[in-house]
Amino acid sequence: MPVFTNKLSFVVPTKDRPDELRRLLASLAAQSALPAEVIVVDGSGDPVRGVAEECRALPVRYLRSLPPSATRQRNLGIRAVRPDHDLIGILDDDSVLAPDVGGASFNLVNHPPVFAAGLKHLPLSERIGLYSARPGAVLPSGFQVMLAGIEADTAVQWLPSGTSVWRRDVFRAFRFDEWFAGYSYLEDLDFSYQVGRTCRLVVVANARQFHYPSSRGRLAGYRFGLREVANRLHFVRKHEELSAAKCYLGLTVRALLSLVMAVRERNRDYVRRTAGNVVGMAKSLI
Repeated sequence: MPVFTNKLSFVVPTKDRPDELRRLLASLAAQSALPAEVIVVDGSGDPVRGVAEECRALPVRYLRSLPPSATRQRNLGIRAVRPDHDLIGILDDDSVLAPDVGGASFNLVNHPPVFAAGLKHLPLSERIGLYSARPGAVLPSGFQVMLAGIEADTAVQWLPSGTSVWRRDVFRAFRFDEWFAGYSYLEDLDFSYQVGRTCRLVVVANARQFHYPSSRGRLAGYRFGLREVANRLHFVRKHEELSAAKCYLGLTVRALLSLVMAVRERNRDYVRRTAGNVVGMAKSLI
């Protein structure tokens, strides 16, 4: 295997996904260069220590963290990284790494088609701050441009923390905001956007990664609609250069798209998501 002078630790927060965790660890063990350490931080109701430790090819360390919270679990894992390890990667438990992966942020290659993508590319969408043609841009509305299928190494304004590697000294200055508790939607946008204002963030095109979203442990319908609004507004209000008015406009468009999806797919969950959006926006204005 290749010899690297840097020591890389991966932090993997997990909750009630033993099969997904097993798959991720197997993909890590198949890499041409292994990490110095994998720290599994478990918030599961039924502990997954056995799954974490069954992959003999990897130096796995298991930590327990209750109550479950992705941000708290990530911060706990980061604090547990050994002092002589100077690179820290963060992986979601339902990711899978392609062979020979390395770099600052992995390149998602199996992102599903985006509904109403044509609307995003309209000139009006960019003028009012709801979309940009630049991959990885963070818009005045607080919405971010997704990162997938990048063809060349690309500088960006945010990174998905579930498949990323960071210099250790970044975590001396920044932490994941534990306001994003429980199902921590947008915590990666918040963290990486702050880091990106002080140093460069890059997606490495050849560091290919696949994401197979798990159906477990996710919010749906009304509850997700509420969280979607609260977390987006929290992010925008933290950063004065972003626009709350444009954020409300973006959230309104998002709610309308959910209604269209409800009709198109005959899925009432999108109606519930829209209801959560509307109630969330109303509560935020009180």
